[in-house]
This record gives sequence, structure tokens and C-alpha cells, in this order.
Amino acid sequence: MFLHVQNLINEIVPDEPDPAAANALQEGLGGQFGEMRTMMQYLFQSFNFRGPTAKPYRDLLHGVGTEEISHVELIGTTIARLTDGSPRYKGSATKPLDEPGKGGATPMADALSMGNIHHFLVGGQGALPVDAVGNPWSGSYVYNSGNLVLDLLNNLMLESTGRLQKCRIYEMTDNKTARATIAYLIVRDQAHENAYAKALETLGIDWGRTLPIPKTDAERFPEVKKLLDQGLHLKQFTFSADNLSEAGKIFQGSAPAAAGGGTLSTEQMPEGFPVEIAVERPEEFAPGLDPELLERVQAIAELELAEADDPMAAAAKKAPKTESKARAKK
Repeated sequence: MFLHVQNLINEIVPDEPDPAAANALQEGLGGQFGEMRTMMQYLFQSFNFRGPTAKPYRDLLHGVGTEEISHVELIGTTIARLTDGSPRYKGSATKPLDEPGKGGATPMADALSMGNIHHFLVGGQGALPVDAVGNPWSGSYVYNSGNLVLDLLNNLMLESTGRLQKCRIYEMTDNKTARATIAYLIVRDQAHENAYAKALETLGIDWGRTLPIPKTDAERFPEVKKLLDQGLHLKQFTFSADNLSEAGKIFQGSAPAAAGGGTLSTEQMPEGFPVEIAVERPEEFAPGLDPELLERVQAIAELELAEADDPMAAAAKKAPKTESKARAKK
């Protein structure tokens, strides 16, 4: 089973909205080498894993796959922030981004000329499960042969290609919101390259000769260098709430794919960063709650909170109704 913590795995750095950058990031989300594929590929490989004696490899796949869920959350939230705030994307101190249509302007005019119109027309200024040209994400991207060596080789290729594409996206925009997320994902891709390269080494595979990892010199990007200096590329998170993961038996020792070397280590999970729910967008009718509906939503929320605080009292309130119905049937 899975648990969810209401934090993002990395901070969303504030900057002006940039729908064009948001659309480029769609490739990193729903493209053939994007985060949706890595999430589904590694999780399915772990779900279908065979051989109890090879449990550390299953745990490694499961841990990386679970982390990829948080990457989908991070990049999706980033895309939503980059599309949010029509129609003045460049911003102005006298014309706040959060006042669409101020002064009689057409609220979403820029949707016709910037980025992906579906971000506005279909997604309510949010991310979509598509690539940068609008192709829907496909389950056919997922590779799961059942053979551990083949799966690990494919995973290493997947992480290397994903990192290459993110380096290209980084070079396309100077938006701080986009670059902070891209830089984090570049470094975590390198950590996952380390994970799969190390796993192949333990199986006696000369992965460096079979599949040499391309050099992207991403450390020249300031945001990436900062994270590399923190050693983020040398950590692997298990996301194991019961601490039963054996991934540390593989992800240890010297780093095989890290520039400058380093020692690998595992941690349960990062602390994360608070996430704020995006503001309402009346021009998108999102969330589209009128005052009466909002009042009902608030009443239901308060009732649920009260029941959560005192579940015994909530159960007692429901019990008499059940008994009375039973008597009526008799």
C-alpha cells in the first residue's frame, strides 16, 4: 500500500507564469521518456517481480518507482503554476497577474498564442497527461520484460535519456519556477542512473561498456551544481514506512555514474516542502463553486473534521439509526 504526505518533494520557486515553458515541461511529464513512464515502468517491474532471493532488487525498483510518483506530482504542479495567471504573463506591479481581464481585457487572450491551448481550454490552467505536442501518454511506453538484467538496462537508458531531455528543456527557459524543478529532476535522474548502474554491477554486468551514460555537463547549471554539492545524486529514498526495504544492500559503496565519485547511501524519504493549493480562476470556472455550493462544501468539511476528531461519537450517532431500521424491518 502507499501513504501520502501533503508536501512536495522539492520547492516550487516563485516566478512569473510562462505557458511556453509549461508546454516544454509536458515532455518531461507525459513524453516517452518522462516522469509518467518512469513511474509506471518501475512500479510494474516491482509488482511483477519474481524470485524472493532477489528481494533487494525488487525493493530498489519499488523505491525508485514510488519516488517517481512524487516527481509526477512536482512537475504537474510546476506546469500548473507556469500556466496560472492569465492574461498578463510578464507581470506588472500595477496590473497584478491575479486579476484576469482587468480594465476590460479579454481574460485568456494569450491562450491563443502561447504554449498549449489545451492547458486553458481543457485543463483549466493545469497540467495534462500528454507530451509537448499534445500526444496522450501511452502505456505502450512501459518496458517490463520480466528479465532483471534487461529491465535494469532499459531503466538505465530511460534515466539517461530523460536527463538529456531535461538538460535541453533547462536551456530553453530562464524561468526560475521551471529551472528549479528541472534542475532537481536532473539530479534525481543521476541518482537513479547510479541505482541501476550499481544494480547491474552487482550482477556482473559491465554496463559502462554496454551502455555508456552520455555526459551532459549539467553541473554547469547553477541550480544543478547546488544540489550536486549537497550530495543529492548519491542518495536513494526507500519510501518504506515499515523500514523493510533491502535496497541498501545494492545502493551502497562507491558511485558508478557520479562525476567526481562519492559514496552511495539510502534514506527513508526527504522531508519535503509545503504545497499551496492554487487560487480560484473565475475565467476558467475553476473550481466553479457558487456561494451556496461553497457553504455546503464548508459544512461537509466541518462535519468530517468533527468525526475525525471523535470517531466514537460519530459511530454512536449512526448506531441508533441502524437499530431503528432493523426494528422497522421486524
